[in-house]
Amino acid sequence: MSSSSLPLKGKTALVTGSSQGIGAAIAHKLASEGANVIVNYVHNKGKADATVKSISGLKGGKAVPVQADVSGVEGGKQLVEETVKLFGSIDILVLNAGIMGSSTLEKLTESFYDSHFSTNVKGPLFLAQAAVPHMPAGGRIIFFSTGLLAQSGITPNYLVYAATKGAVEQLARVLSKELGAKGITVNTVAPGPTATELFLQGKPEQLINGIKSSGPFNRLGEPEDIAEAVAFLASPGAKWVSGTTLRVTGAMIV
Repeated sequence: MSSSSLPLKGKTALVTGSSQGIGAAIAHKLASEGANVIVNYVHNKGKADATVKSISGLKGGKAVPVQADVSGVEGGKQLVEETVKLFGSIDILVLNAGIMGSSTLEKLTESFYDSHFSTNVKGPLFLAQAAVPHMPAGGRIIFFSTGLLAQSGITPNYLVYAATKGAVEQLARVLSKELGAKGITVNTVAPGPTATELFLQGKPEQLINGIKSSGPFNRLGEPEDIAEAVAFLASPGAKWVSGTTLRVTGAMIV
């Protein structure tokens, strides 16, 4: 593979929550374009190692698994320190890790609220804070939201989850103003229904087929579809894209 076909050659990408699902697809895609990738995980070392092994077969960048709980400030700092120790800098920061619980207002507890805002909002924000001093001009920060924020048919049980992702979109929007002065772009990717193990778990086939038929392409998104969008935002071609949310929903949610 020629260097011209490796637009991210020599770059370092830190992808949180990348042992499986969308995160693993992102790690694989960025590595295939030449980036050296940190595959972050919390508990499942086996899946992280499998993701790293699959990347090792590519003619692109290399991958290293790093354990860290990025729901907390200290875990994020440790992950940044380990990444810089391994590769010297951070060019691409993909804040994919998050949780999605279900609770209506009636059943909402303080611990549920706190865990979601810690993992989905506080963790990514302070991880970005720790990473920015190690990011050169041309750096990319990519937050993760959800297509649910634009879906009129959202159900009440996503109350807190949607609130965290609304906060994330505003973090990215405002941070783009501050970090643009450093030459760093900040954007958000908001996937629609995507065929991950987590999304499919517990859903009957009839429900899945109904979700598929709600969009014009009559299918769910695939993790690779989301990874392609992230790769675009990480690419040199996206240097003038900042402060925006890219909704990757296959027109299911518009």
